[in-house]
Amino acid sequence: MSAYGTYRRILGFAKPYWKHISGSILCTVFYSLFSGVSIFLFIPLLDILFHPEKMMQQTTTDMVSVPSGIGGIIENIKQSLLSFVFSGSQMNALLTICFIIIIAFSLKNLFGYLQSFLMNYAEEGVVKDIRNALYRHLHNLPLAYFTNERTGGLISRIVNDVSIINGGISASFVTMIREPLLIIVYLGLAITLSWKLTLISIVVFPFSLSIISWIAIRLHKERGVSQEQLADITSVLQETISGVKIVKAFGMEDFENKKFNKYTSKYFRSLIKITRIRDIASPTTELLSVIAGAVIIWIGGQQVLIEQSLKASEFLGFLFIIFQIMPPVKELTNVNNRIQESSAAGKRIFEVLDTQPSIRSKEHAITTKEFTSAIEFQNVSFSYNGIDTVLENISVKIQKGDVVAIVGSSGSGKTTLVDLVPRFYDPTRGSITIDGIDIRDLEVKSLRDKIGIVTQETILFNDTVKNNIAYGLDSCPLDDIIAASKAANAHNFIMEMPKQYENIIGERGVKLSGGERQRLSLARAILKNPPILILDEATSALDTESEILVQEAIDHLMSGRTSIVIAHRLSTIQHANRIIVLQDGKIVEEGKHEELLAIPYGVYKKLYQLQFRV
Repeated sequence: MSAYGTYRRILGFAKPYWKHISGSILCTVFYSLFSGVSIFLFIPLLDILFHPEKMMQQTTTDMVSVPSGIGGIIENIKQSLLSFVFSGSQMNALLTICFIIIIAFSLKNLFGYLQSFLMNYAEEGVVKDIRNALYRHLHNLPLAYFTNERTGGLISRIVNDVSIINGGISASFVTMIREPLLIIVYLGLAITLSWKLTLISIVVFPFSLSIISWIAIRLHKERGVSQEQLADITSVLQETISGVKIVKAFGMEDFENKKFNKYTSKYFRSLIKITRIRDIASPTTELLSVIAGAVIIWIGGQQVLIEQSLKASEFLGFLFIIFQIMPPVKELTNVNNRIQESSAAGKRIFEVLDTQPSIRSKEHAITTKEFTSAIEFQNVSFSYNGIDTVLENISVKIQKGDVVAIVGSSGSGKTTLVDLVPRFYDPTRGSITIDGIDIRDLEVKSLRDKIGIVTQETILFNDTVKNNIAYGLDSCPLDDIIAASKAANAHNFIMEMPKQYENIIGERGVKLSGGERQRLSLARAILKNPPILILDEATSALDTESEILVQEAIDHLMSGRTSIVIAHRLSTIQHANRIIVLQDGKIVEEGKHEELLAIPYGVYKKLYQLQFRV
């Protein structure tokens, strides 16, 4: 998609704010008109101060004959204004013109304020909506997407790229409307004073536009590179902060500093290049304008001093008006640059928004309220990349209320197998059914509402204990949270905290020990009260004392539920109804603990002997 095609998509987010944008455009029109009026009033002011008698006489003479057409309308307005101003004495005229100037500037600034406020409201609203759309879309994407994308890169798109878009929106709805209007108003006034001088003054425009086009092409390319480098900085920063303990433990501070400096230096060089390209437009345009201005002064001076075809006050007013055109012309030279920068940022944003989620609910998906029968894997195979098979021809039936344990060496496919149940991934071949319904036919939220997951890596948020336990539950009574905490053996250590259930636990629960974090995670699962429970090595990283407390909590949690347990510590799953042994993505053994130990040279027996040194 072209840069302007991307930019049109960005502007599509402005539709909900059309009332504010329309109001801003209307205010822009009035702002431009009153800008012209406020400047034009300085001409009669100069005449009052330096040639009052001549001005009175000229006004009376000019009222006799007025040309037709648009020029006649402008001339009528001009003559009516002058008649009103010079209807009394010289001092009365001076007072009147001062009063009108105050009113004109007051109205100009009032409409300028309203235009700015309304447009800023729309701009910030668009930025908010794009950020929300990005964040919402990220939640719809499957886990596979996040394994291939850097966290820092995604953060950079939501924070930095969206911020750049802001300038492009104002370029369309403010600069592209206000500045041309101002130029038209000023040129209209200039033409009424001297069309010859006006014609000379606009010679500079073609030169400016050719420079702008060249700059815009270069800028679009460099801005895309710059945003990628900023994403690299964000990614390194996020990884370093998350792994600060490892950095300190290995004494890698200097290494990380050098790596970060390398990325910031690249970004710095890119920004300098962009600045050099972008900033050349304004001084070039101004230089061309000044050259044109010097020519105008020379020719206009001749008309005043030699030909006397132009009054001194009109010539000074003309110069004032022409030099007022310079700021909007300079502003317009930056519009295309800002649009190109926004398009480059928008391209990175739409790369995310255009990524279609592979895991989503079908149209007219089935919503189930209860789990009544069984979970069944039917000839399930799975591959992450379509080449290497992680699971092959898995067929398992788990009845309601069963506790099924999955064991095997690292890389055998245990976690991948259980990740298929809540549809974090879909099978490459085969199907998984719950109560006889293929889970791909179920509404995703309905499916996941029935599943509670506790993993080895506990995911907690920088929030209160209460909110972490009640995560996903609105207006949950504190009594229910306390009951879940007690069942998870977490209530006692929570009550020892300074603010108890209102205590903030830090990012990822950093203020808690590993066992405490795991028990909070179990309390969250207990409170959700799911009929299906997945435990992924929930005790493998704990010390003996913590493991005992967590295992007691797990026993509470598993009571009356269908449970799928992944465990490295075989002592925790000896009482499972069934143990499934995986090796290289295949089921090689299946049965109870005693049955598997009785298999000579069995995989499970070997794992058991290695773990217990039997």
